[in-house]
Amino acid sequence: MKEIIVDDSMQTGYVYLITEKIGENFHPEFKPHLTPEEMLELGVFGGLYFGDKPKEFPKAWFKNAKLSVDGKQHKELNYYGVNASQPLSVWQAKGWIHKDDPRGWFQWYCRYYLGRRHEDDERQIKRWKAITRHASQIAHNCRPGDQSCRPKQRQAILHWAYDPRRL
Repeated sequence: MKEIIVDDSMQTGYVYLITEKIGENFHPEFKPHLTPEEMLELGVFGGLYFGDKPKEFPKAWFKNAKLSVDGKQHKELNYYGVNASQPLSVWQAKGWIHKDDPRGWFQWYCRYYLGRRHEDDERQIKRWKAITRHASQIAHNCRPGDQSCRPKQRQAILHWAYDPRRL
């Protein structure tokens, strides 16, 4: 086990344990298509998420990441060049943010990927599974491989570690 102490712009003094090997031993129903590093390289959340490059995550994740340099969201940094995000305030108002992961689902996924296992895993995996409805809509309404079809939905599923390029 390894202890991680978080001290970044959104969280200070939070401690968690890494109990699994990185990228291994996922819940059997949780099968993300992309790693956090791949998501950041493709372009997610308008480059705003992790613009501060939190030290708890591997430096390699940020080497080729498309990140905002001015602390603002830029849809051009997204893989599909569209905004498919709601502000963090909306997520907070809807009760979707767990206190231990104040940035939301992607922060949870990054920590899960690193090997943290947490009381919120079941809820987050259930939310991840619910995104398949958007992938199904793309599959049913777009020609296979037509990346210009439903770009906002494609960007949205990319934010959930689904690879829309496969559809």
